Amino acid sequence: MSDKKIVSETRQGNKERIGKVAVIYGGTSAEREISLASGAAVLQGLLDAGVDAVGVDASTNLLSDLQALRPDRVFIALHGPGGEDGTVQGALECLGIPYTGSGVAASALAMDKRRCKQLWRGAGLPTAAFAVLEENSNWTQLLAELGGAAMVKPANEGSSLGMAKAETPDELEQAWRAAASYDASVIAEAWLTGEEYTVAIVGNRALPVIKLETDRPFYDYEAKYQSDDTRYICPCGLSAEREQELQQLALRAFESLGCQGWGRVDVMVDDSGAWQLLEVNTIPGMTDHSLVPMAARAAGLSFSDLVVEIVSSAELSTGHSKANAHRDFNQSNAEALQ
Repeated sequence: MSDKKIVSETRQGNKERIGKVAVIYGGTSAEREISLASGAAVLQGLLDAGVDAVGVDASTNLLSDLQALRPDRVFIALHGPGGEDGTVQGALECLGIPYTGSGVAASALAMDKRRCKQLWRGAGLPTAAFAVLEENSNWTQLLAELGGAAMVKPANEGSSLGMAKAETPDELEQAWRAAASYDASVIAEAWLTGEEYTVAIVGNRALPVIKLETDRPFYDYEAKYQSDDTRYICPCGLSAEREQELQQLALRAFESLGCQGWGRVDVMVDDSGAWQLLEVNTIPGMTDHSLVPMAARAAGLSFSDLVVEIVSSAELSTGHSKANAHRDFNQSNAEALQ
């Protein structure tokens, strides 16, 4: 059988097995532009694999659009509040449409850095000391308790938006005010000076670890999406034993929140050489600068193969089968959308 015929049959098989896919992207969060880029890449990857896929901008009438499309599955390529925090996942559960990635509760937990870190600490998983910032916080005392330097973060935002380093009480207060413009919940985390790594997870396996290096003070929005000087190192330079240790930690962190399907776990090393978990991204970026596609390539997986594997795992968190989910959608869609 020729290679061309094999490709043709694979594309046809994907179309029949997966059905119609709606790729949801855009949305209304501060990460809209990144989501548009992610969604466009995912959509093209699915089309290249022969999947019947269409893009849907979630900034408009999402539920009405889904009612008209009647997709068999949804690939969620939304980033930030409204798309990555369980909101869209909950709507899709009500509509009975299988979707990619984590369910409602896991998405909400992973999005909320404050509660995510609280859960990790309760589970005995390593994560840096942190404090919740408020208008009446004692900035001098908090900074001292965090070791004299801190990373300030909006608790429910991604792509490093609103993040800043603080080394004085005045800087801490200013950073809190800036972060509070993104989210009412803001945390300060003890500053970590070690190396930063990320672990992509697809299914139940951790992909090759990537080491991140930037000349900027930290891996911020510009380093992630705009700079050509950011260095992504894979193989990451760790020993095989050390890399496996990090991959296992990432899987434990991912599973502790109830996450599933795919995602990415970010980690840093502290002064003692110990791992410190930063966060879980349940819908990581899928742009040309993104890390999950990079790790997939290192594992021998093309972009199209990656998005096909992810969308093939689409399911509901309620335990319904995909067939039942599609049947329920067809029968009760109109009622749910009234």
